[in-house]
Amino acid sequence: MTAPADSDPKDTGDLLLAQGKLTEQQLEQARRRQNRLEIPQHRAIVDLNFASEEDTYRALAEVRNLDFIDLENLELDATLLQSIPLKPVLHYRVIPISFENGWLFLAVAEPLSLTDEGHLRLLLGKRLKQKIATPSSIHAVIKKHFGLGADTIQQLREGAPIQAGSAEVVFDLGTPEGNRNIEASISAFVDQVLLEALRLDATDIHLEPYPTNIRLRYRVDGLLQDIPVPTGLRPLHDSIISRIKVMAGLNIAERRAPHDGRIAMKTGKEEYALRVSIIPTKYGEALCLRILGRQSLFLDLPQLGMDPDQNEIMEALTRLPQGMVLITGPTGSGKTTTLYAALANANDSVRKIVTIENPVEYQLEGVSQIQTNEEIGLTFSAGLRAVLRHDPNVILIGEIRDVETAEIAIRAAQTGHLVFSTLHTNDSVSAITRLIEMKIEPFLIGSSLVCSIAQRLARRICRKCRKPDLRIPPRFREEMVTALNLAPAAVRGWQGTGCVECSNMGFRGRLALYEFFIMNDEIADLLGPGVKTSILRNAALKSGWKPLRHQGLAKVQCGLISISELQRISFRINEFLKNTPNLAGASPGITEPAPS
Repeated sequence: MTAPADSDPKDTGDLLLAQGKLTEQQLEQARRRQNRLEIPQHRAIVDLNFASEEDTYRALAEVRNLDFIDLENLELDATLLQSIPLKPVLHYRVIPISFENGWLFLAVAEPLSLTDEGHLRLLLGKRLKQKIATPSSIHAVIKKHFGLGADTIQQLREGAPIQAGSAEVVFDLGTPEGNRNIEASISAFVDQVLLEALRLDATDIHLEPYPTNIRLRYRVDGLLQDIPVPTGLRPLHDSIISRIKVMAGLNIAERRAPHDGRIAMKTGKEEYALRVSIIPTKYGEALCLRILGRQSLFLDLPQLGMDPDQNEIMEALTRLPQGMVLITGPTGSGKTTTLYAALANANDSVRKIVTIENPVEYQLEGVSQIQTNEEIGLTFSAGLRAVLRHDPNVILIGEIRDVETAEIAIRAAQTGHLVFSTLHTNDSVSAITRLIEMKIEPFLIGSSLVCSIAQRLARRICRKCRKPDLRIPPRFREEMVTALNLAPAAVRGWQGTGCVECSNMGFRGRLALYEFFIMNDEIADLLGPGVKTSILRNAALKSGWKPLRHQGLAKVQCGLISISELQRISFRINEFLKNTPNLAGASPGITEPAPS
């Protein structure tokens, strides 16, 4: 237990106020929250985000006459960690950091009461000294060394009662009977997995079984990260999958066929939809959960991160009476978010909007949405034919996958409809050659395609641990000098060194890079069978087109993304071979397009 804050000679808030890190108004609001929820004052301050976690807990340490320790840069002794029983570590949330002269030093987020300290001293058989650390660093150490959900699994092994589920998260299970058939321990573990994914802003959860263990990974900022799990979790894998199946309303008895479903989830004020995909593998069923958050999906155009001139162009495109706008890029590049933002801007009372999607991610107010179903013949092309008979003004096609859909979309764009869709190409200019490859007449493309937009999502450098990158490659420096018209000495690079806030990745969040290609008469005159992408790019450059990599270079210069991140999202094998002459002759058959 934590001693009441008002018993201290000086409150944490008073010290933060004296340090200029808190205002009188904020302190008063924190005190009201403290009294209303009966929580320590320092926790109320952090909950309200009035001061940083580190500043608050440093102040707490000073108030309690304890040392503050930064676990982020501390190399812990694995032998010492293993020598302490797991149960007290998880129960008291303490981390043993050193053993010196008969004293065991413990890192704690909440100072132990005299009673708890006495119990712990008897249990460990050592004299104890406390040091204050932030809760996030304590959580990170426990997850790293003992695995996510270790406390739940420990209680399960001991047969101790576990509260079913978490008060922080609420699921829509459809029928109350389903939840009663699930063991409370498995429910609690699944809740912890989901809450940790939300804390890290993950977009996907992957759970994969292997002969002796389970692999848990989160996709954070576009890349997968391994998440430690407790040892001995493998025998519980089938129960975990069954719990997910019950939540999604799937058949728990069928383990030989793939499953797809959805789960509605709410935590705090935020609503989420979990798209469930389960496939049978050699060692059991593998799970993928796609996390769809309403706030992350529904953005206004200014929130997309476009440059001011790009934002103006996008707004103008949504007001067009007819024509086709294509969004290009690989899976996971944010195309759906951009399309929804465009539809929201185009949605008004004088226009009818219809979408054809697979799947329908979210219901858009004022928009008629159709989900394709190939089992009954409702494909993109069949749905599009039906939609045209409803006399819509704006049509969104989830993806142009085949020739038939492309032909109908092109015709619709010519006959008074504004069509938005996506296409899988490497850059914006390649959308033209892709349509030509799909046997669309070049003159139809020139008269119907208004704009093609390529986009990528780049990981944003963590603001907390961002530092100048002094190792800018000479070739990259020359590229920035040429593209941005800079003096060589003015070229800047940045990188994240890793901290608790970004899980030591150096990146936190993502931003979108856009490349706009606008059709004009000069480019339309070049269209014809067999037209080369390089010719179209050169014509676009003369018209003011800026490649995606050029946009990325500007983001590097202003410290939003790192050099390595730009290289990752714009990498092309031909460029690599060109800069590595000793390998160029070994791969004559590679014909990747030039970098954007």
